[in-house]
Amino acid sequence: MISLAKCIRENKWPTIITLLTILLEAIIETRIPTITADLVNKVKSIELTGTAQAGGMKEVLIAGLTLFVMAAISLACGGVAGYTSARAAAGFAKNVRHDIYYKIQDFSFSNIDKFSVSSLVTRLTTDITNVQMTYMMLIRMAIRAPLMIVFSAVMAHRMGGRLAASFLIIIPVLGCGLIVIGIFALPAFRRVFKKYDRLNQSVEENVRAMRVVKSFAREDYEKKKFGAASEDIRKDFTFAERVVALNMPIMQLCVNFNLVFILYVGSKIIISNRGATIDVGQLSAMMTYGFQILMSLMMLSIVFVFFTISIESAKRINEVLKEKPNLTNPENPVYEVADGSIDFEDAVFKYSDKAQRNALEKTNLHIPSGATVGVIGGTGVGKSTFVQLIPRLYDVTEGCVKVGGRNVKEYDLVTLRDSVAMVLQKNVIFSGSIRENLRWGDPNASDEETENACRAAQAHDFIMSFLDGYDTHIEQGGTNVSGGQKQRLCIARALLKKPKVLIFDDSTSAVDTRTDALIRKELKEYMPQTTKIIIAQRIASVQDADMILVMDDGRIEAAGTHDQLLESCSIYREVYEQQSKGGEQDE
Repeated sequence: MISLAKCIRENKWPTIITLLTILLEAIIETRIPTITADLVNKVKSIELTGTAQAGGMKEVLIAGLTLFVMAAISLACGGVAGYTSARAAAGFAKNVRHDIYYKIQDFSFSNIDKFSVSSLVTRLTTDITNVQMTYMMLIRMAIRAPLMIVFSAVMAHRMGGRLAASFLIIIPVLGCGLIVIGIFALPAFRRVFKKYDRLNQSVEENVRAMRVVKSFAREDYEKKKFGAASEDIRKDFTFAERVVALNMPIMQLCVNFNLVFILYVGSKIIISNRGATIDVGQLSAMMTYGFQILMSLMMLSIVFVFFTISIESAKRINEVLKEKPNLTNPENPVYEVADGSIDFEDAVFKYSDKAQRNALEKTNLHIPSGATVGVIGGTGVGKSTFVQLIPRLYDVTEGCVKVGGRNVKEYDLVTLRDSVAMVLQKNVIFSGSIRENLRWGDPNASDEETENACRAAQAHDFIMSFLDGYDTHIEQGGTNVSGGQKQRLCIARALLKKPKVLIFDDSTSAVDTRTDALIRKELKEYMPQTTKIIIAQRIASVQDADMILVMDDGRIEAAGTHDQLLESCSIYREVYEQQSKGGEQDE
């Protein structure tokens, strides 16, 4: 838990103040019963003598005033501790959330795949809330309760002698009970959080694919699937809560035993010794100390319950904080990319050590700077994997990938990724205006540069058709624009980066062939020095490329121009003929 302790940072002083005020509060509260006992004895003495002497009444008034002042100070300490503990806990949670979020930003795709998106969301929300509540309880109740138990036990022994023996019985009984509860409850809570991850994943998939769910009328199926997952969590939570609920009966047993023991034994001692050993005041103080001890034990049991729940959350948070990103900067990184040339030298890649096959087989390839390269192949043959190695979204397992004549591992990550722009197959548009989305490519881009990029991406005309033009608000996920419009906005955003390498990962699949041709024509004129890699399903999209790669089963089967591949590559020729015949039939 050292990683979590580092998240306290600027909240150290509120935490220390909480501890100090709690200490003062505990000392005062354990002192109050002794003053009360003296007050009771003084009142009893006055009552027995039948005379309310001025000196005696003065002592009673002083004792009463002292009790009032001490109670006021105790109340003030409690108020300060409540304020500072809430501030410390909220600040601690903010720091944990900050550290996790920033850590995730440095994760590679493989790091994210290890945890899954839904699990990371749960850790950023539910788990941090659990840890925050427990932290506040630890610096308040978990400190106050032991102090109250120790101070009250010492004072009870001083005042009651043999009566304090009851605490030697109830404290071990309650402690053993809590240990047993923890042994059975912890595994249940551990299972629950793992199932929460799966439940969140199901919800995320359902919400993202709502249009698909409705188009296939699968609402009832999704409801049943969610209901089954939710019921599974309910069963584990019910079991865990039932185990934890045993805490209260054990507590009540200890409370009642203590009351009966003190009342019976204490009254017997008072009657037999006529108040010589223990008087009524001491007995009332013993009752108060007994109540304080048992209330403190109850506080500890509550803390224990929350701690039991949050310990698994803390472990899950710690896993993220301790995770080391697979992709890091070298010790002396290069901060300039010379040009857009790309070289694959004996490059091999697989997604994990456990993977049985390579996603990319040994590849050797040279792409000169400024060239246009097309990539053709069936689904799942490694096209996206191939291009994701260029900006180091993944690192090769063997061999190396070079950009601008240098191994990509030698570059500063930000520098490399600023020099390589990718338009992914799954286009992502963020909520905000169109202009704000476009300036992800270049935050300092002028309006003229923004418009020029949009014209090249064939997006300017449809943007201006909106009432607010470039200030049109985009809903979350880009739900208020079409798939083709979204793709063109993503292309324009990438063009604004003015990269040395531009990668299209099947990113014109949602636009018509005419618009696709116009985009390719504009790209040649807009950035002639930029290396362009175009992954496409349509041969028409890459037909004019300087070089076309045909990929199959994680390897480059053939490379050449359109005419060369028609003659030498059967896979390419077959795809071309199928698409050509399809075009004739459509006409």
